[in-house]
Amino acid sequence: MRIPLRLVFCVSWLLFVSGTSTASAEVVRWEIISRTPYANGQKFGDVGSYELITGKIHYALDPAAKFNEDIVDLTRAPKNAAGKVEFWSDLQILTPTDPTRANRALLYDVNNRGNKTALGFFNNSGGSNSDDGFLMRHGFTLVWNGWDGELLPGDNRLRLSPPIATDGDKKITGPVRCEIVPTKTTQRTVINWDKHGSYRPTAQGLKNATLTVRERAADQREPIPREQFKIDVREIPSDSPSQLPLVELEFPAGLKQGFIYELIYEAQDPLVHGVCFASVRDLISALKHGGGEDHPFAKNSGPQFKRALGFGVSQSGRFLREFLQAGFNADEQGRIVFEGLLPHVAGAGLGSFNHRFAQPTRHVNQHDHHDYPGDRFPFAYDTQTDPLSGRTDGILARATATQTVPLLMHTQSAGEYYTRSGSLVHTDPLGEKDAEIPDTVRIYAFGGTQHGPAKWPPAKGTGKYFDNPGNYKPLLRALILALDRWVTEKQTPPPSVYPQLAKGTLIKLSEAQHAFVSIPGVEFPQVMQQPPLFDLGPRWYSDRIIDLQPPRAKGLYQALVPQPGTDGNETASTLLPPDVAVPLGTHTGWNLRRVDVGAENELVSLGGAYIPFATTKKQREATGDPRPSLEERYGSLRAYIDQLEKRCHDLEKQGFVLSEDIPTIIQTQTQRARPMFEDLGN
Repeated sequence: MRIPLRLVFCVSWLLFVSGTSTASAEVVRWEIISRTPYANGQKFGDVGSYELITGKIHYALDPAAKFNEDIVDLTRAPKNAAGKVEFWSDLQILTPTDPTRANRALLYDVNNRGNKTALGFFNNSGGSNSDDGFLMRHGFTLVWNGWDGELLPGDNRLRLSPPIATDGDKKITGPVRCEIVPTKTTQRTVINWDKHGSYRPTAQGLKNATLTVRERAADQREPIPREQFKIDVREIPSDSPSQLPLVELEFPAGLKQGFIYELIYEAQDPLVHGVCFASVRDLISALKHGGGEDHPFAKNSGPQFKRALGFGVSQSGRFLREFLQAGFNADEQGRIVFEGLLPHVAGAGLGSFNHRFAQPTRHVNQHDHHDYPGDRFPFAYDTQTDPLSGRTDGILARATATQTVPLLMHTQSAGEYYTRSGSLVHTDPLGEKDAEIPDTVRIYAFGGTQHGPAKWPPAKGTGKYFDNPGNYKPLLRALILALDRWVTEKQTPPPSVYPQLAKGTLIKLSEAQHAFVSIPGVEFPQVMQQPPLFDLGPRWYSDRIIDLQPPRAKGLYQALVPQPGTDGNETASTLLPPDVAVPLGTHTGWNLRRVDVGAENELVSLGGAYIPFATTKKQREATGDPRPSLEERYGSLRAYIDQLEKRCHDLEKQGFVLSEDIPTIIQTQTQRARPMFEDLGN
């Protein structure tokens, strides 16, 4: 049984005669704690200085309302005297001190595990820690709120305090599964990510918990006797009444680095975590349309924002995709929430955001964090029928029904194709044909890059090869401005760039293995993430309740990878950043785990590889490397820089690089390349 589409929003709210627009009954109170100058009052171009507003936002949701019906267990949450469900989230707003100088665009940054991302991705394009104030110079108002209910307090993490579901006077219980992949051999570890709480075990849960171990996801689970491990539950002081405890696993025999440990136990007190979507919906709507005397912009006359854009990275990008898929881009009056969205490196995933015992920080990779309901149908933006489950859906299906479809740019690295099922965004579920891309969607695949650009000089993390420093950030800066122009001026952005089946540039892993150049000492992966259709139990589709842990795979979807070129770098079927298009080495979207970190030759989580070219022909021939050396490719540093500059200007003409960023790109790559050309005497 499918969750019904939200087809009609027929709700009206109070009008304020003071000049503000319609007030939201969901946002009941703005608690502004401080207003402080940002960056010591630094001025950002013509926009001038910014102020940082911090506080909390308080909500009250009607569980009987049509637009809240898809929030799992909302009807089971405690209610106030008016029958509403109350909760709060942290709030931060970064806005021009002089509102007349703002560009009137609200940029909502979906925080990642409580941490801001937009400033690091847009204000730092050169691969260093510098901050050039890009978003501020362009007049954006940035908004953050807490949406993740698992987070522990501290370190300025933005938190959500969701309600807890109950069954009348009884506690709700159910199975919870925690996958633990230690980053070092240890005897004790948290069962969730660092700085995250976990659901409270019941007495039976503590007694009957099971623990298994396997080196690789495809291996058989080996049970560990209950008397050999211990579970500790530690209370965390917090201002949130629904704060999860810190739960730790102790295994005196030693948890091996890189191995997969799976703890399953009965837990109690599930969070009504789906309010995370309503918290964003109602916050953005209230900021756009006004909302009471305590509104953070109440001192300004009229609504402050003409449009709202959303940006999310990885987990946060998956949040935006599920926000859309679940129908939350229509507010309580049926108005559009986000006019433009840019989910970045989300792959084809959704998330563990809105089901009973949701674990929002969990994700899916080839090696670690398997069997969570992240990579699941629907994957694509167009409406498709799933041949494995028989369901019909699409990321934009509900927004289409409510006429609240945003303009959308989906961006992803090469790494998403190997570890995050990225091809399913633009194919059918079995990888047999290209999907129809709606006119409102652009897809940009950043070729030869990993999930997040690695630091320079290259280093090895858990992989056999250097981490990939390929830098797509200049492309993102151009695209966020292009998205804003698309929304405001209807200026058509550059066409999509991604590998396609019809063009022979999107292929099976086995085909890529044969096509990849034979580099001495380099192995091509034999595995990649292929998402299964999971049997999560009889209540998953009807009630979003998981009864079966671990779930059973009932079939596989088919993910594909981009065609590698002659030197191992991807072809022009992907959008190649300047430093990848004019390369100093082979850049891949994959890296292989070393034997000393466990699970050798499984994929490094979200990682790519950088394999430098030899400097001279003589050096290349001595090692048997078939890839042309820097000497053969460029001959000199000057010739390399000339080609790089040409690539930058070509990308500028296409709309993918800003002219203001070209000098930084040239300077950065000159500094990186100069030592490599020293053997050539230039």
